[in-house]
Amino acid sequence: MRIEIDPGRCMGSGQCVIAAGAVFDQSGETGEVILLGGDTVAEQQEEAVRDAIVNCPSGALSLAG
Repeated sequence: MRIEIDPGRCMGSGQCVIAAGAVFDQSGETGEVILLGGDTVAEQQEEAVRDAIVNCPSGALSLAG
């Protein structure tokens, strides 16, 4: 499973970091979401990533494959 981010939609709310801090961070400059460790989701992080996607208020996150 792979994470896709639409940076133009990200509003920097940080919900992704709260839900899956091992996968996401935020730019200190813009507040936009940053992927930690690449766009492939490790099996042990799948549930947290799905929570981050559901809780993203701007819909900037999605899964592919």
